[in-house]
Amino acid sequence: MARLLVGLVALAAAFYVYALVDCLLFPRFRVRGLPKVAWVFIVLLFPVIGAVLWFLVGRGRKRSSRGPVYRTIGPDDDPEFLGALRADPVTEQQLRDLEQQLAEVEDDPDGKRTDNGRTER
Repeated sequence: MARLLVGLVALAAAFYVYALVDCLLFPRFRVRGLPKVAWVFIVLLFPVIGAVLWFLVGRGRKRSSRGPVYRTIGPDDDPEFLGALRADPVTEQQLRDLEQQLAEVEDDPDGKRTDNGRTER
């Protein structure tokens, strides 16, 4: 009988220490019912009952499976990203202007250029 009593006391002491450490290390924003400091005092003042109450009432759940699930999507599935890939008319016009300037430079046999980058004629 004494061995059983010692075993139960050891089990209760281990449960008490585990609950106290868990209460101290648990994130403050996930604690339910009372403020975290109040739960620490409850676990300290009422060892076994406080620990049971901490696990049943005070300790919040990890994550609710009913909440919205946010997932990242690849760029090929994102309509905003794909819309930004469309050809920009300003860029196309700039490309045509550069090609025209390059053709003028290649056609100029003297290679004389003015200050504004255009060839003299």
